[in-house]
Amino acid sequence: MMKRMMLCLAVVSIGLTANAQTNSNHLMFGVGALYEKGLDATIAYEHGSKYHNAWEYFATGYLQYDDDPNAGHVTKKSFWHNYNSWHLGIVYKPCVNRGRNHHGNVRIGASGGSDLHDFVGGVHLGYEHTYALKGGWELFFQVKEDVIIGSGLSWRTGGSVGLKFPL
Repeated sequence: MMKRMMLCLAVVSIGLTANAQTNSNHLMFGVGALYEKGLDATIAYEHGSKYHNAWEYFATGYLQYDDDPNAGHVTKKSFWHNYNSWHLGIVYKPCVNRGRNHHGNVRIGASGGSDLHDFVGGVHLGYEHTYALKGGWELFFQVKEDVIIGSGLSWRTGGSVGLKFPL
């Protein structure tokens, strides 16, 4: 009888641990700073697959500020109305680093959007490191490398930080 109970307990625990890392979905909010004089905010839906690999569907708003030529420093107008763009895109994130309460993913993706005048496209590369918190919440840090193709070719590099809320 004791052997049978131990066998049942082992089978149940193996089934639970094998299912712990699969199909975790999150809603992500992040903000970041990009070179040169740029800020971005991102909202995304992340669909996790086995072993912390994931697909991310995102919407990003980008703001580039500059000094006001008349004032000689950043003003409200030169901050909000210098250059703005938005993007909708998809990123595949294969896991390259796993630990007890953290994992790291490479980010590879593409997007399309507008700079409020013309269509712009983007190629997104980078690295994301995620730390597990209580209740399924996660804290993430990203290093971004974006090539934006539109009215001209531009390169954006920087980082962002944010939270992932479990769904």
